[in-house]
Amino acid sequence: MNVLDIFKKNNSSGNVAKDRLKLLLVSDRASCSPEIMEMIKNDMIAVIAKYMEIDGSGLDIQITQTKENGMEIPALVANIPILQIKHMEAEG
Repeated sequence: MNVLDIFKKNNSSGNVAKDRLKLLLVSDRASCSPEIMEMIKNDMIAVIAKYMEIDGSGLDIQITQTKENGMEIPALVANIPILQIKHMEAEG
């Protein structure tokens, strides 16, 4: 699976608009731009794709709030459906 194939899922106008809105909401919570969120998402996909085949249509990345030591802090939560683990030769 090519990393770019992930973004070729059902790209109707409604789906594209929905994805953009989700990205805006996530970036607003994290106080970072949608462009930065998209770069983070792309980097995560690229790294994970080295080791496993994933279902890009089910990919969901969100920033939520979590409490730690009585303080609310942002947390990155990724739901990435794994289709298959790639078996690689150990480097030696």
